[in-house]
Amino acid sequence: MLAERIGTSVSTVRRMEEGYPGIAIQHVARALHVFGELDRINNLLDSARDDIGLVLMDERLPVRVRRPRPGVEAL
Repeated sequence: MLAERIGTSVSTVRRMEEGYPGIAIQHVARALHVFGELDRINNLLDSARDDIGLVLMDERLPVRVRRPRPGVEAL
């Protein structure tokens, strides 16, 4: 029934249930809508709650290195 309601195949629903990472976000959103949990998609899209993503972004930040000014000793 779920596959019919979200407009996809039964095998796609099975993959969703198994946690297959290649499921299109539209199928996930439609399933959340059917279950009345569409507001949960905000958790998926909220970058402030994505701890792993934030750590990865911090690792990519450039490191700014300045040369000491002439006549000033480095600490």
